[in-house]
Amino acid sequence: MRTRGQCRRRRHLAVLLWRLGTGVFLDGLRRIDGGSLVAAVGIGVVTTVFSAWRWQLVARGLEIRLPLGPAVAAYYRALFLNAALPGGVLGDVHRAVRHGQSTRDLGRCVRAVVLERVAGQLALALVGAGVLLTMPSPVLNQARDLAPVVLFALVGALAVVLALRMNRTPARYGRTLEGVREGLLSRRNGPGVALSSLVVLAGHIGMFVLAARVAGSDASVAVLLPIAVLALLAMGLPLNVGGWGPREGVTAWAFGAAGLGASSGLAVAVVYGVLSLVASLPGVLVLLARYPRDESPEPSEVNSDKYGPNASARLSSSALPFSAEPSEGRPMTPESV
Repeated sequence: MRTRGQCRRRRHLAVLLWRLGTGVFLDGLRRIDGGSLVAAVGIGVVTTVFSAWRWQLVARGLEIRLPLGPAVAAYYRALFLNAALPGGVLGDVHRAVRHGQSTRDLGRCVRAVVLERVAGQLALALVGAGVLLTMPSPVLNQARDLAPVVLFALVGALAVVLALRMNRTPARYGRTLEGVREGLLSRRNGPGVALSSLVVLAGHIGMFVLAARVAGSDASVAVLLPIAVLALLAMGLPLNVGGWGPREGVTAWAFGAAGLGASSGLAVAVVYGVLSLVASLPGVLVLLARYPRDESPEPSEVNSDKYGPNASARLSSSALPFSAEPSEGRPMTPESV
């Protein structure tokens, strides 16, 4: 059954196509060729691997074992589900639940996914604010005028959050604060989380520039960068179906305000959506694949003299994005991620 939000988003997209013409939509699709699809898949590999590495680092900070290979597979599956289902977050929910079921610690696994996504959004917000406030863009003047209002709104939101935090039990508040500190801000994980977030953001912007070139736009990267940030911010709103909806409206408006033509902006947004969907298609293979079961020994077969009670809680010290699977930590099989 369609929700009211889905119907409104489809009506908004239909109005946009009615105003600008369906020919723009079809022209954007016709411009996509094999080379652009291969490039999109390549960009998707880089962003997915670094996103999975970021997830692995956050999970390690929360003392949850997460090998990189299964993390990449699970992330591809989540990307495809996000692109195919309304809201754009159901794939992440599925990723957290499956990981929680495999480790028998749903709470920490959900926190790991939430913190991993928060890290990506923080990188987008910080870089986006710097780009929109310093580079020539359609929203530069408006952003400067609205800066005091936004500042007061952020202060008010922070006050509400602090008030809610004060009503929580000390133990729960301590776990949340410790998760943020160990998962995102620790010396061990912080640099890797920041690096992976910047690489992922650069990949998304690169995908947008690729979509602009495929759609026939010859605007420079400096002109496209603020528009790409706006499009990515619009995609982050939970008011889309696989990213479709706000992205098209914002991109068409930004292109029109920049003097590049609203129809050109719609074509770029359409091509970007198609390329992003193609980049997530390996997730279909993950959904259909059947992994062999892990042949790790039963707990009764492990030598207790070699593995102390605290050894299973330690994680691998490897933090490289292409490192081998950790050999210590919570048991988890690839099929369960």
